[in-house]
Amino acid sequence: MEAPKFVPLYTVEDYRNWSGDWELIEGVAVSMALSPSWKHQRLALLLAKEIEEALSECPCSVCFEVDWIVDERTVVRPDLVVVCGEVGDYLKRAPLVVFEVVSKSTAFKDETVKFELYQREKVNYYGLVYPELQKVRLFKLKDGKFEKVFEGEEGEFTLEAEDCHFTLNFGELWKRV
Repeated sequence: MEAPKFVPLYTVEDYRNWSGDWELIEGVAVSMALSPSWKHQRLALLLAKEIEEALSECPCSVCFEVDWIVDERTVVRPDLVVVCGEVGDYLKRAPLVVFEVVSKSTAFKDETVKFELYQREKVNYYGLVYPELQKVRLFKLKDGKFEKVFEGEEGEFTLEAEDCHFTLNFGELWKRV
């Protein structure tokens, strides 16, 4: 994905000096949407809590809205990430799992731009969570490509992260939002 020549390209150093909420994707500054809705934030919180509890015996953990510095031209802030092992101030390697809570204003970026980026960076699982539809789409990386492994409003799915695994019950999750 090559940026047009007339668009200024930025680096992580530029990004660190900006105010407001931005992501940097392949050198292009991308303004983040307005503050997420209550439902969006509540869903992300409940999902993070459920994952963290499920990983209590593992060397993996979940984090909410942390900058992932992919390279000198790309910084994204996924809604949730699952990472095994130590992390410094910022994430500088691909998470094992990424969840994005999708809204009308973020759908294009989450479903296309980030989908391609996370696939290229070898994220094991990518989850798109649609609060307004009460629906989840999960993709697993297989042979370098994301393959859909779950889509629906209800049901359980087990995600395997290195030596750990956790099961999410989406029907129960929607009841608590």
